[in-house]
Amino acid sequence: MRYALLLNHGEPAPGEIPDEAIQETQAAFGKYADDLVAAGVLAGADILVPSAATTTVTLREGSLKVQDGPFVESKEMLAGVFVIEVPDLDDALAWAERCPAAQYGVIEVRPVGTYVLDGQWTAGCRLEEA
Repeated sequence: MRYALLLNHGEPAPGEIPDEAIQETQAAFGKYADDLVAAGVLAGADILVPSAATTTVTLREGSLKVQDGPFVESKEMLAGVFVIEVPDLDDALAWAERCPAAQYGVIEVRPVGTYVLDGQWTAGCRLEEA
C-alpha cells in the first residue's frame, strides 16, 4: 500500500537555527532517504522551501486569483512529503517514527487514494480500507 508521510513543523526565522544544526539535520534526512531506498519502499520525496515562497492559485466562478504566500496561516506548515510503498499502516507508522522530522514536528501518515506512475493512473487505497 502507498502512504504519504506529510512533514509539518514550525518554520524558523532565517538565522534562527545554527549552521551546524542544519548540516546535522540534512545528514539525518540523507540517511533516512538512503534507508528508505535500501529497503525498497521509497516511491518519491520532496522537501519544500519555506512557505513564504508559496504562490496560491484559485479559480472561483470563472475568476482567476493568484496570490503570494500560503493559503492559510498556521503555526505549522507543510515542509515535505515522503511517499512510501509498504504492506500496511503499521509499516508506514514505523517509517514515520524513524523520520528525523518526528523529533521536532508532526508527521501525518495518510493512505494514497490514487496516483500516477509512468503516465498511468493507478488506484491506491479505497476510503473503506483506510
